[in-house]
Amino acid sequence: MGKLGIDQFFDETNTDGLVILHRGRIVFERYANGMTTESPHILMSVSKSLLGLLAGVLADRGALEPDRAVTDVIPEVGGTAYKGATIRQLLDMRAGIAFDEDYLATSGPIIAYRKAVNWNPLEPGDTPADLRSFYQEMTKSAGPHGGPFNYVSPNTDLLGWAIERATGDRYADLMSELIWKPMGAARSAYITVDRLGAPRCAGGVCTTARDLARVGQLMVQGGARGSAQIIPESWIDDITRNGDPDAWAAGNGVAFFPGLPLRYRSKWYVEDGAAPVLFGFGIHGQFLFVDRTHEIVIAKVSSQALPIDVARIGLAMRAVARIREFLARASG
Repeated sequence: MGKLGIDQFFDETNTDGLVILHRGRIVFERYANGMTTESPHILMSVSKSLLGLLAGVLADRGALEPDRAVTDVIPEVGGTAYKGATIRQLLDMRAGIAFDEDYLATSGPIIAYRKAVNWNPLEPGDTPADLRSFYQEMTKSAGPHGGPFNYVSPNTDLLGWAIERATGDRYADLMSELIWKPMGAARSAYITVDRLGAPRCAGGVCTTARDLARVGQLMVQGGARGSAQIIPESWIDDITRNGDPDAWAAGNGVAFFPGLPLRYRSKWYVEDGAAPVLFGFGIHGQFLFVDRTHEIVIAKVSSQALPIDVARIGLAMRAVARIREFLARASG
């Protein structure tokens, strides 16, 4: 962080909570703005990364087939731009869907989407909407499926729908029974829903910073807690090793992480290097970093004013690089 102290870092990045684990132990923890160890905080799109882990559990059980067409599971979207897209392409944000994810927009599809998921209030004259009927509006293609990285949040909510349809269980129940309870979470988490109860898998999970860090620690441990294998280690290895760097380089995420050698796999960003870093990222400054090589986990929750603030993203990425460097040196 150069000469930037921790107080300044918290202020500059509007951090509400920061938990750092090394070799399974908390080595730093701090809160601000009324947050405590027991306060839930919305994860925004780090929620997507949690779905990516649940998808791995279900794939290993044969309940979700990554190479299957999403319309095989959800035929209701057969008349939309999702026709021909696979579960894998949705997991990797490589579906050719035209959707301008402009968080500062005041009208257009993203506002209709936010109203459908019950995040934006309806305006006078609006017809009550819901998430799953919203997909009928997703009719425009941005190119062939399997092309460049194309960040479209509705992809993840569609995966949540596919997971519920394929298993016959509620998304929140699956997350609870297959990941949250087995990993030893200390507090309940929750997820926002639309007016009919459909979960906002793309950004609606709320949890404590400590339990978010526990997710990272589970990944450091290869998906196991004690003798219990919770997430298949092969799935975590796949995230670590795969994801197409060319698809990333040609995609619409580069501008947020300029100059970084990234890939994207199963809802996780991967920064290449001698010790690859897996991370989840959400607007307004949410992060979960996992360095499996050095057994380092960094969970950061924030309340930044701008949804996407490239300067503050860069500051967080540099700070994490310094923290990792220090802890890796300290451990020899």
